[in-house]
Amino acid sequence: MKKRVVFSLLCILTLNVYANAAKDDYETLKKSVVSKYEKQMPKQWGEKVTGVKTQFNTKQKVIAITMDACGSKDGMGYDKKLISYLEKENIPATLFINARWIDTNLETFKTLAANPLFEIGNHGLLHKPASVDGSSAYGIKGTEDIAELVDEIELNARKIESITNKRPKYYRSGTAYYDDVAVKVANRLKHQVIGFSILGDAGATYTAKKVEEAFMTAKKGEIAIVHFNHPESQTREGMIRAITKLKADGFKFVKLSDYPLK
Repeated sequence: MKKRVVFSLLCILTLNVYANAAKDDYETLKKSVVSKYEKQMPKQWGEKVTGVKTQFNTKQKVIAITMDACGSKDGMGYDKKLISYLEKENIPATLFINARWIDTNLETFKTLAANPLFEIGNHGLLHKPASVDGSSAYGIKGTEDIAELVDEIELNARKIESITNKRPKYYRSGTAYYDDVAVKVANRLKHQVIGFSILGDAGATYTAKKVEEAFMTAKKGEIAIVHFNHPESQTREGMIRAITKLKADGFKFVKLSDYPLK
């Protein structure tokens, strides 16, 4: 009995040591990032600032479907039918997932992350625009400073890694808005910042016809953005129509990791 108690205490102490070490490591990282960028003032604000990757560097007829799950109050849903369609048609996608959506849909998240057809991107801890001075987009206030931005990116990256054993290398902020310093911070945290060249569903507000029309503007090396957390929307219907036509036109659907970005 005494041996069991001692063993249990040793396990608890070991876990506490690892937890404290991880906390110290994180605080050291955050301080170093703040120190490096705190004197830099942002000069750009928007969806396509310097450093944001919006297309592939290729002349091939390829398209990346990137799908967001935002985790807002009304955005905790899951379009299972859309995901099932992609699986049936063997169409890959990069899924940008917010921490709150993960918490609400943990088992679904695990299933998606385990599927080699999909790769997981970082959509932030609280779905905030990526700012170093609190700038807002679409009425959503961005991260207040560099320290909060590090939390927004890094804490969700670590959450994803703790569940999947794989650290995400792509980041899209809430609203897909950034300032140029925030992009540098994300790069320092070993993320490529991903924008888009095709606005596929405008936050899951487009009609099926508008979704289809958006995709049908595709040329070569496009990155499309849509949402898979609103099954009530018409995103799925429009995408299915467009994908059918684009495949017939010789387009190939790929993941972000399949081609160099620009």
